[in-house]
Amino acid sequence: MSEEMLVYRAPMRSRDDSVPDGAGPERALTLGLCGIGGRLHPAPRSLEDALAKADAQSGIRLAWRIERFAKAPIGSFVWTRDVDGLTYLGRLDGPWAYDTDDEADAVDLVHVRACDWLAEPIADAVVPADVKATFGRGGRNWQRIRAASVSAPTQAIWDAAAGR
Repeated sequence: MSEEMLVYRAPMRSRDDSVPDGAGPERALTLGLCGIGGRLHPAPRSLEDALAKADAQSGIRLAWRIERFAKAPIGSFVWTRDVDGLTYLGRLDGPWAYDTDDEADAVDLVHVRACDWLAEPIADAVVPADVKATFGRGGRNWQRIRAASVSAPTQAIWDAAAGR
């Protein structure tokens, strides 16, 4: 790895408490997506439109969350957990988009990016301790995992799963 890859935590849990836990990760893992919530109506036509609508409809904090998510570099690693607590590793594989599908709206996973998820969950004993700690703190935010102890093991797990 020539430069340090960025690593993120993506709980993919809606801030709308009526959305069942696990609905976002289930959809994302099935469709090869990573995402965050923040429904906007009408659907935005561009990232700039999404940021303006988010600010107007829900406040600047949503706009900031969308912008942070959209600006994560392609190739960044992403960790998530499903409803059963199993941990998955993926890599961002595309730019931000707004998913207008009714099911995306239903689970409030509308700000999405293509993501190449490993097919199988990562064994708990192999997941870096600082990744576990970020999930242990709870929360629903997309966030960068800044601990220096995460990048190299994440890359190693990815390489091993890819047979490199």
